[in-house]
Amino acid sequence: MKRRLLPPRSYIRYSDCLLLVYSEGMLGKVVIVSVVLAFAALALLLTTTEPAAIGPLGILLVFICMYVSVLGVLTFLLYGGSRLVGKIAASFTVRKPIQPMKFRRAYYFSSVLALAPVMIVGMQSVGGVGIYELLLIGIFELIACIYIAKRIR
Repeated sequence: MKRRLLPPRSYIRYSDCLLLVYSEGMLGKVVIVSVVLAFAALALLLTTTEPAAIGPLGILLVFICMYVSVLGVLTFLLYGGSRLVGKIAASFTVRKPIQPMKFRRAYYFSSVLALAPVMIVGMQSVGGVGIYELLLIGIFELIACIYIAKRIR
């Protein structure tokens, strides 16, 4: 009888690293496609136009593209980071392993966290961003994340 050598539990396979390209379910595929389109539209808008010529709808489109881009990147960073932490923690914990965050939960948290850079850029464009404004944005993000954590269980 041949003995099969199994990798240790904390072994990170190449297929686990592919989660940044592929995600289970339709939501992951929609996020990937929307991020690619948003990055392309943002690159096109920023290289071919100037703010004075594009008008208010163009500036709104820049902010929307920026939000969708940051949303997708944060979603995959949260999802991948929680899976990585779960794999690494599996080697240290014996009783109950840490469960990775589901993709939908990572998407919910990212939808709130992606709003912060857009708010900072928007505030910078109309005035200035100081400590007080950053503190307000941080409090808003904290309250929104607590709300999501309590609401989605």
